[in-house]
Amino acid sequence: MSLLRCFLAVELPTPLQDSIQFATAKVRSQLGSELVRWVPTRNVHLTLKFLGDTSPSGVELIQAALRAEVPQYRSFEVLMKGFGAFPSSRKPRVLWVGLVAPASLASLQHELDVATARLGYSSEERVFSPHLTIGRVRQSISAAGLQQIRDGLQQTSIGELGSFRVDSVHLYKSELQPAGSVYTKLFSAQLAEA
Repeated sequence: MSLLRCFLAVELPTPLQDSIQFATAKVRSQLGSELVRWVPTRNVHLTLKFLGDTSPSGVELIQAALRAEVPQYRSFEVLMKGFGAFPSSRKPRVLWVGLVAPASLASLQHELDVATARLGYSSEERVFSPHLTIGRVRQSISAAGLQQIRDGLQQTSIGELGSFRVDSVHLYKSELQPAGSVYTKLFSAQLAEA
């Protein structure tokens, strides 16, 4: 039985992915790919829950959980705004574009975390902080490289890039390829109409 590497996410409309690419072009060019592994534009999404290795029967159980939980929420708007790093700009590991979302997003994420925990997936320990990962700092960079990233963060400001409607949650599988991760949508559950 082969396991699938899975996660739950909200898809981002293509024009907004393009807006992120345009807004971050300067910092991407400044930092290059030696310091940061940039997420390909078409892979940028809002992760709600990383599941990891999942069996085919596990996929069916997750689909059932999505069918039960997601329609309990009404669709809502999320605004893209801001730029930063986790855990901090002093010790950047993940570069992100920020999101301004109603409380229903955190509530939806929490319910999905609880539902998948009942299926045996580990619960998220960190508080949910909605964001769009656009890059990951490479592990073996020098102190000078780290300072270059800090400078890039300090010099980059991203205002409002637009908003998108969260109207469905998708179960994806992720396959690691030589050219990067390839995401395939396995299942979608719709939120109720607003």
